[in-house]
Amino acid sequence: MEERRSPSPCSSRPSSPVTPPCEMLGPVGIEAVLDQLRIKAMKTGFEFNIMVVGQSGLGKSTMVNTLFKSKVWQSSLPNLEVPMPQTLELHSMTHVIEEKGLKLKLTVTDTPGFGDQINNDKCWDPILSYINQQYEQYLQEELLITRQRHIPDTRVHCCVYFVPPTGHCLRPLDIEFLRRLCRTVNVVPVIARADSLTIEERDAFRSRIQQNLKTHCIDVYPQKCFDEDVNDRLLNSKIREQIPFAVVGADREHLVNGRCVLGRKTKWGIIEVENMAHCEFLLLRDLLIRSHLQDLKDITHNVHYENYRVLRLNESHLLPRGPGWVNLAPASPGQLVSAGPGKARKRATKDSREDEY
Repeated sequence: MEERRSPSPCSSRPSSPVTPPCEMLGPVGIEAVLDQLRIKAMKTGFEFNIMVVGQSGLGKSTMVNTLFKSKVWQSSLPNLEVPMPQTLELHSMTHVIEEKGLKLKLTVTDTPGFGDQINNDKCWDPILSYINQQYEQYLQEELLITRQRHIPDTRVHCCVYFVPPTGHCLRPLDIEFLRRLCRTVNVVPVIARADSLTIEERDAFRSRIQQNLKTHCIDVYPQKCFDEDVNDRLLNSKIREQIPFAVVGADREHLVNGRCVLGRKTKWGIIEVENMAHCEFLLLRDLLIRSHLQDLKDITHNVHYENYRVLRLNESHLLPRGPGWVNLAPASPGQLVSAGPGKARKRATKDSREDEY
């Protein structure tokens, strides 16, 4: 007797092994649904929230400007008269970027002061607190009896972590940060200012970082268990082999062989940002914008936010009460079990698709 294979717990696509596909006698116009979704997306636009984390001087602001080819973030020049902040401060800035009629509401959160102190003990706590605050705001909006038609989404969809180009391995600070943040948000590590390393040093540094991630069980994005089919597995496997990307940021154009290119001018030539022979910026841009932007949002909603939501609803008797709030009964002992990431993603997929459009 042939054994029936059960669907993967990490898959978010509903499977129907019992119901066979219906044989159609002719087209009915189902493909027009794609046009409807496109028209609606053109009207409403998209939201994308990104956080950049790293020590000062690693080019975080320049990298964000390079990614979106806009002056999204104005980098501040160091001032010797202004003392360095003693605590980590989070700053957010929102812009609307329009391309070919499609609007993207982009929110960038910077973390000046991270890792700059002598004592960096628990310097990740303000970042974790900020991420959870955005989940809490979204949850409170969902719990209202009369909800908004479109709940503002301020949840962090991706955290780009800038690793200093030491050429050795991950520092204890890097390991502790990544180990904690990967449970709460999608984290994409990059090697900052990669032009300070030779190609051989860069490849060796990447190998040591990958080994560090494997040794400490740090699962950065794209997570292997969320590959939904063969095509996803092939694409994401190539990405995982290249992570962390070695990147260089630049927001100025230079003339090279009669063409204008984004790059950094040095004494020995121009480092072209969009040249794969010079750095891997194109891989990072393709991951964040061109191929995985929607997947980053889906995993944020179906996995990270869902896990937070389950834990909070299990503590429903502690939720604040006020006008317009749902009176939730205390959770029973059998409910106090955190859903796994795969189940969370599968359960929330339908709601996610409705919320995105």
